[in-house]
Amino acid sequence: MGRLPLAGRTIVVTRPAAQADGLCAALAGLGAEALRFPLLTITPVHDPAAYAALHARLRAGDFSLAFFVSPNAVHCALDGLLPHGPLPATLQLSTVGKGSEAALAARGFEQVIAPESGFDSESVLALPAFQPAAVAGRRVLILRGDGGRDLLGDTLAQRGAQVEYFSCYRRSGPVDDPAPLLARARARGLDALSLTSSEAVGHLLALPGVEVLFPVPVFAPHPRIVHAARKAGFHQVIPTEAADRGLLDGLLAHFSRDA
Repeated sequence: MGRLPLAGRTIVVTRPAAQADGLCAALAGLGAEALRFPLLTITPVHDPAAYAALHARLRAGDFSLAFFVSPNAVHCALDGLLPHGPLPATLQLSTVGKGSEAALAARGFEQVIAPESGFDSESVLALPAFQPAAVAGRRVLILRGDGGRDLLGDTLAQRGAQVEYFSCYRRSGPVDDPAPLLARARARGLDALSLTSSEAVGHLLALPGVEVLFPVPVFAPHPRIVHAARKAGFHQVIPTEAADRGLLDGLLAHFSRDA
């Protein structure tokens, strides 16, 4: 049996804990050690009264389109809404990214408006369903974490939609002790660091002693993350295609040159 393509490599996976299993399993299947260090901690908002009120508005037809910004938004929002009953059949659902589409499909929602390529707000706003003639006068609900980018909502409002946000989870920084991660870096025991959000880059920079990570090659699946990592001071930042598949392809291409 041949040597696995990432055998002997240690790859740091910084996705939130609930989103890391797929990438870690894929890396293990390629022979790598997936070292988990979540840079974002996701805490669902538990407010049954708020969800009951929102569900009643959805059933009353207050919104014609609901947009989920991430897999976390899918899971947290549906966990809060569905105990109050099904979503109305007339409500259109939309999202961005294959992970979010898969999360909705796993909950039984397969008719979803989403871009075929591109995995950000700009890609969504380019869709025919989000052009001014299509959204003018529509009431749009955006389900997200606290804060986050306002580009989608602001642009839809400029195009004539009535936009409301509902925060279904809170984001915070890492809770794990960074000392083991930094010790591995000092011992030159890390081969790559995957970064999957520009917000996560900020949390990483807040860690004391983070400079020891700067020589570790960074793999990033979006230009915003690439820019943030380069600005932070990482020596080598490698852009990849989107999602886990893009990260894996980027890692395989990079390390195949060293084989």
